[in-house]
Amino acid sequence: MRIRYVVTGTDTGVGKTVFSAALTAALGAHYWKPIQSGLDEETDSKTVLRLSGISSERILPEAYRLSTPASPHLAAQLDGVVIDTAQLVLPEQDAPLVVEGAGGLLVPLSGGLLFADLFARWQIPTILCARTSLGTINHTLLSVEAMRHRGIPLLGIAFIGEENRETQRIIAQMCGARVLGCLPWLAELSSDRLRQAFNENFDLSAFSGGSQ
Repeated sequence: MRIRYVVTGTDTGVGKTVFSAALTAALGAHYWKPIQSGLDEETDSKTVLRLSGISSERILPEAYRLSTPASPHLAAQLDGVVIDTAQLVLPEQDAPLVVEGAGGLLVPLSGGLLFADLFARWQIPTILCARTSLGTINHTLLSVEAMRHRGIPLLGIAFIGEENRETQRIIAQMCGARVLGCLPWLAELSSDRLRQAFNENFDLSAFSGGSQ
């Protein structure tokens, strides 16, 4: 069985890259960011490399690297690039794989395609990263609803931030999704500290299924 996961989020800046780094390290996985928008600062692939502690060979090259830090559809337009969905095929390999989307589920890749549509096409377990702060109940329930509408297999929700048990409880109750754990914000964000925080707050056995 190949272990493969998509990591998505309720919106931009929720912390899914840090979570992806932690999961990649925990699984000894390869990491793939299909589309990177914005190249002036540290890319998500470089962040995962720095925080996961894995070798650079396990960071797979992006299918598209777009200059502007914007929605992929706009960044592609500004770069004069046409995003070809035929290039967005999951890498075939025996090692575990963590795939990270960009922004939230309904971020457009082109005029007629959303990230959620791509995830529905792939049909591998998807982890939804959500904040614990005010507003997350609405954002998370809408995201779960969008996933289920498209038949995207939801492994569970990974909360990120200061633990809020009531918020996490009501979200799980309302949508019936599994809560995988809560990764706290770390004042000292290093590979060792991230690994420790992940091990303390998540049960690795929850990520042992993957997909065929």
